[in-house]
Amino acid sequence: MFGKLKSITLMTLLGLSIPAAAVAQMPGMRGTQHIGITVPDVDEAVEFLVDVLGCESFFSFGPFGPFEDDWMTKNLNVDASAVIDIITMVRCGNGPAFEVFKYTAPDQNKTPPKNSDIGGYHIALYVDDIKTATQYLRDNGVQVLEAPHPLPGTELEGLEWVYFLSPWGMQMEIVSHPDGIAFDQRGDSRLWDPRS
Repeated sequence: MFGKLKSITLMTLLGLSIPAAAVAQMPGMRGTQHIGITVPDVDEAVEFLVDVLGCESFFSFGPFGPFEDDWMTKNLNVDASAVIDIITMVRCGNGPAFEVFKYTAPDQNKTPPKNSDIGGYHIALYVDDIKTATQYLRDNGVQVLEAPHPLPGTELEGLEWVYFLSPWGMQMEIVSHPDGIAFDQRGDSRLWDPRS
């Protein structure tokens, strides 16, 4: 039993307590359009996302700032003297875009947050065959944490997952559930699936 519990992530445990249907909804909300990530080197990040993960890069723009006033603080909740050097839009398969930022700011924390930190996060990508994808990452010099894990006895039974780190230390994950997950087998409401 203890071995099974090691495979259950905190997100899974929290997810079990979420009601099946939303009580309220922002008017007109359709879903995730993009995910913004700040990186130390946009060229390196885009090269990894495109050349290793297989994403598509679309366009870049910027810089924004520096501004004479506190526009950056009022609009983006960053230091007033922060500058966005460049933004590049990238998309991975059938998912939302990544808005890849390079900031310069006097109070910038250059250490990526851990999942256990407030504001910690990770991005998960769906793959058809997790063992093949895991080996591919390793063959390309990517640091993969351990091996794929199942989640037996949970709403995500049928899914396997494994974490890996981007070259700049961002936590990422690959998941696969070719035959679906337990939750999706029981009802009309389903989690989003990039294969659909």
